[in-house]
Amino acid sequence: MTADRPPLPPFTRETAARKVQAAEDAWNTRDPHRVALAYSEDSVWRNRDTFLSGRAAIVEFLTAKWAREREYALRKDLWAFDGNRIAVRFQYESSDAGGQWWRSYGNELWEFDEHGLMTRREASINDVPIEQTDRRIHGPRPGR
Repeated sequence: MTADRPPLPPFTRETAARKVQAAEDAWNTRDPHRVALAYSEDSVWRNRDTFLSGRAAIVEFLTAKWAREREYALRKDLWAFDGNRIAVRFQYESSDAGGQWWRSYGNELWEFDEHGLMTRREASINDVPIEQTDRRIHGPRPGR
């Protein structure tokens, strides 16, 4: 039996926005195990040029990601929604092992099952080097 992970589809503007904020909050913890719980056991991902499937692969991917992307801080915004799908635009900032700061911009397409678990995530992401003094994103959103 699969436990529900509200809000559940079909989404309204309010419930889609709550789903997006919950994802942002979880990703900003940088806890791969916590983040992976939002995805179905057989969730399929495309992240840039990486394709993976299943929670174990998601945990492995996120563990490596956050080892590389230090001081990661993310913002997600609802772009569109329909039924059991949500489109998100996002940006995040992080530094690499050499101290170079990056701002990464992207779009995600999400699809959910009836339990509110994400079954599909497709992310297109571009990276831009920035100076540390140009950072705009510092930790979770204020008030979170």
